[in-house]
Amino acid sequence: MTESKLDELIEQTRNNLEMTRDEVDSDLAREMSRGVLTCVFSGDIRLTGFSCSMRLPAFMGGLCAALLMFLVMPASASEPLYVKNLSPVTGLLGLPSQRDAQTAPSGNVMVALHSTLSNQYVNESNATEFNRQDGEILRFALELRYGLAENWDVQLELPWLDQSGGHLDGAIDSWHDFWGMSDGGRSNAPNNELDYFYSSPDGGFSLQDDTSGIGDISLSLSHAFYRNDAATVSLALGYKFGTGDDKDFLGSGGDDAFVALRASGGPIADLPLSWHGQVGYLRAGDSDVLEGVQEQNLWFAGVALDWQFAQRWSLIAQIDSNAAPMDSQLTGVGDNAFMATVGPRWYFAPQWYADFSLAEDIRLKTAPDVMFQASVRWSPDS
Repeated sequence: MTESKLDELIEQTRNNLEMTRDEVDSDLAREMSRGVLTCVFSGDIRLTGFSCSMRLPAFMGGLCAALLMFLVMPASASEPLYVKNLSPVTGLLGLPSQRDAQTAPSGNVMVALHSTLSNQYVNESNATEFNRQDGEILRFALELRYGLAENWDVQLELPWLDQSGGHLDGAIDSWHDFWGMSDGGRSNAPNNELDYFYSSPDGGFSLQDDTSGIGDISLSLSHAFYRNDAATVSLALGYKFGTGDDKDFLGSGGDDAFVALRASGGPIADLPLSWHGQVGYLRAGDSDVLEGVQEQNLWFAGVALDWQFAQRWSLIAQIDSNAAPMDSQLTGVGDNAFMATVGPRWYFAPQWYADFSLAEDIRLKTAPDVMFQASVRWSPDS
């Protein structure tokens, strides 16, 4: 085909469509916002109200439908990142993660799968105590949330854990060396070794063998008792059952109960920012593992900020903290913990989103050195 004939064909096509490119773009944007664009998977694409019809291969029609669906779909409701302190001792307790103060829609189920890989090294002592926590924890949790009635929901969490020496020690050592950071003696210890050991005149514990299995199952009831255009406030009551094997550090061996006050709101000053916060109290049940050194009255708190910087992306930063799990003068088990977490959220399909985040211990030794986290959640239309 000569160049002149090609130009002729292009011009003829433009005339047949009876639209300029600018007109197509303008009308397409307007019609998309009305939700009247129809993509047929057989390959036809029809633009309602347009004087044009185009025929594309079947797979192109399907691809177009999927892409346009993503472009116009609304963002899902905001939710904090799922973060739990998986320090070997604190992780035994039923401290709840942050969550949205809004409850699940009545009669609807929300489902999430969370995964966390944490690595920690602590080696400290004083005149009467010795604490060594060297290991890696892989944790999965299935979360089910059901709307019992308007402003009421119940949440069930089913965890599975693996305690081992892991595989990250070498990479973490290299990271510390590259930035010239202190490693707390980590580089002097054997790589990928599991060693939990604590001793004092009042009690102690030890674990050196890899373990895995079901953790402590938790159940909670939430009620959103206050709501306006700017914020929602809820109260939650929760119970953690001692279903995990405490000898294998899969659970505390006791039942815990907690109460939490949560609040969520946004946007902030007309910006695409949402916020969340929680504060609460946990009463820890008797634990054979921590007998003689256990703290049973613990507070917990957290705040989160969610910035939706694009149609299908947001960036979340949050702080989580909790009281020390043991009566000890050593930092790793006797000081209050503070963690910082940051990560993106991807709304990859209607009613679905995925989180990817990194958590660090702000107060060193009170939480894992690093936690890599990923979650995927499905929720019905609100």
